[in-house]
Amino acid sequence: MLIKIHDSYRLTVALCDENLIGKKFEKADEKTQLDLTGTFFQGNVKSQEEIKEIVLGAKTNDATFNAVGKESCDLLISLNLISKKDVIRISDIPVAIILM
Repeated sequence: MLIKIHDSYRLTVALCDENLIGKKFEKADEKTQLDLTGTFFQGNVKSQEEIKEIVLGAKTNDATFNAVGKESCDLLISLNLISKKDVIRISDIPVAIILM
């Protein structure tokens, strides 16, 4: 997985499954787009344990979390930050956004 921390008025944590970076997906019937070609999700490759520590630390700072991909969304579910019903799909790619 890749993780990138954006620091503005609050932390924004971007998580993305590594195999999705650089791709673009569209939901034809709803004209919804998921564009992973930009730099927002292009972070550092980390182990799941490293990412868990970062995410739990950011949670205490009222961070916003953006997750794209099965592995990334499953990680947030395992940490009880989201539930399965919070995950949407764009071209069968799981996506979740949460504000703490």
